[in-house]
Amino acid sequence: MGRRKHEMAERLKAEKKTKAIAKLNNCPTSPRKMRLVADLVRGENVDKALAILRFSQKEAARRLEKLLLSAIANWESKNEEADMEEAGLFVQEIRVDGGSMLKRLRPAPQGRAHRIRKRSNHVTIVVGAKNNTQS
Repeated sequence: MGRRKHEMAERLKAEKKTKAIAKLNNCPTSPRKMRLVADLVRGENVDKALAILRFSQKEAARRLEKLLLSAIANWESKNEEADMEEAGLFVQEIRVDGGSMLKRLRPAPQGRAHRIRKRSNHVTIVVGAKNNTQS
């Protein structure tokens, strides 16, 4: 491996150490409803984001709260020697993508049928550290 390639690989490895990812696949909520809650916590400090999700009335907030706690735990397992408060964790990225759809038929008047689409989504949270405390 060349010198430049090796330096780039080391830099990417150091960047990955400051991030942690958590994914939730096939969540049985429509992506539109989940995005309403995801927009509330995007870019926020982790403590503030947890408080927002805990006191939100939406059902999607419960699922996002568990996912955010999972991302924080993933970050702590990557950085065992670092302190979470000193690192200044924040929600770096949150993506809500459409998942699989269950298609059903609902009876309608005069022998017709309407299609019902039960949507699901995939959520990805990336938690990052503002301060680099690692040496």
